[in-house]
Order: sequence, then C-alpha cells, then structure tokens
Amino acid sequence: MSILLTRNNNSQKILDFKIILFNLYNMEELWAPWRAEYIIGSKEKECIFCSRLKQKRDRQNLILYRGKNAFIILNRYPYNSGHLMIAPNKHKSNLDKLTKAEYTEMFRLMILSSKLLNIAMPADGLNIGINIGEVAGSSITDHLHIHVVPRFQGDTNFMPVVGLTKVQSLALLDIYDSLKKHLKKLQ
Repeated sequence: MSILLTRNNNSQKILDFKIILFNLYNMEELWAPWRAEYIIGSKEKECIFCSRLKQKRDRQNLILYRGKNAFIILNRYPYNSGHLMIAPNKHKSNLDKLTKAEYTEMFRLMILSSKLLNIAMPADGLNIGINIGEVAGSSITDHLHIHVVPRFQGDTNFMPVVGLTKVQSLALLDIYDSLKKHLKKLQ
C-alpha cells in the first residue's frame, strides 16, 4: 500500500494519523535471513559474552578489543549498523557487582567506542545505554553490557516509522574490518 502523506489541513492530519495507526497493526515483513539463526536457532547454554572470550576467534566472534577487565564486541543482531557492546570480562549481572577497575575500563572503552564510531562510520550521533533486567529491554540479562549505537541522519526515515522495517545496509564483517582498522589508529 502506497500513500502520500501531506499536512495541508486538519482533516489530512487525522487521516495521516489513522494511516500510521493502520500501519502499526498491519506491519509488512522484510526478509532478513541473517536473523533466522538468532530467532529460531538453538540457544547457547553458556553466556554468549563468556563463550566468545574463551574461543580466541575474535574476527569470527566480532570482538574488536580485549582489555584487562573488559572488551568491545560488535553486535551480531544490531539495532543499527556498527552497534557495539562493552562488557566486563567476568560474568557479572549488575553495576554494583563491578570492581572499580572493571567499571573504569568499561567507561574508557565506551569513550573509545564513541571516538571509533565517529571516525570510522562516521556517525551523526550516538545512543549509549545499559539495560538491566528483561523488563528494561535486556535480552542478555545475566552479563552486564553497555550499548553504543551509531545513529545517522535519515536512519529513522519512513521505513521504521511507517513501514516498521529497519534496513541494515552494511555487512557485519565489512563493518568489523573497518572498525578494527580505525581502532588500531586510535590506540
């Protein structure tokens, strides 16, 4: 369904609102096969952060940086292209469980991630946050992590607003390689 939304008068605004509500309840689907593994695949029994750290296959596991107390990993199922996560190396579920060394390094890596995304992508803005608990939006509740999500002019265009569809334009390993290259320059 294709509809041109205009704002000529009040009746048109009401129609626009009704169309948006209609679209909210009649969402179209966009085929995104890379998410199938996450949605229907078998779930790992071990924490994904802990298991990735043990494997020592950083590119395959999208680990950009390993620090003494924390690390940076590219989100395999991002909100936006370049979505990074910073997590402590030890399995901890809440802020009050972190040592001073852990939260200091996590904050330092958050700043480094911000610089990296602004140089490598470059991002027009960033969303940075921590979701603690499932009701707060965390899908990985048992290992604390910080999200650093690059934002770009137009990334909230008509597709996610009206079409309720998010398009990821860049391949994960291409993003990984670019970020890794720029990260070396920042260190």
